[in-house]
Amino acid sequence: MAPISIDATDDVVTLANVFTVTPETQQRLVELLGRATEEVMRHRPGFVSANIHAGLDGTRVANYAQWRSVEDFRAALEDPVVREHIDEITTFATADPQLYRVVSTHHS
Repeated sequence: MAPISIDATDDVVTLANVFTVTPETQQRLVELLGRATEEVMRHRPGFVSANIHAGLDGTRVANYAQWRSVEDFRAALEDPVVREHIDEITTFATADPQLYRVVSTHHS
C-alpha cells in the first residue's frame, strides 16, 4: 500500500467530518469507522484514502477522507450498505461533514 499523501496538485475532493461523541462512546465510533472503511468504503469507486483521528478530550472523532470526485462521494452515500453504517453511527454521534479542496500544504 502506498503511503497517504496530501498534495494541493492532486485532483481529489476531501471530506473532513467531525463527529461529537461522549468519552464513553468515542472508542466505539473509532472502531465502527475503521470497520466501515475497511469492509465497505475502500471498495467504493473513487475512494482514495481515509484517516480517523480520536480527539484527546474524548468528545470528538475526525474522519479525513479523500475521493476522486464529489460525484463518487455522493454515489457512495446513496449505497444502501454505506447507509447502514451511517445510520448506526448517527444513533450515538452527531456529525458535521464538509467537502473541501486542498489549496496548500506545508512541511518542515
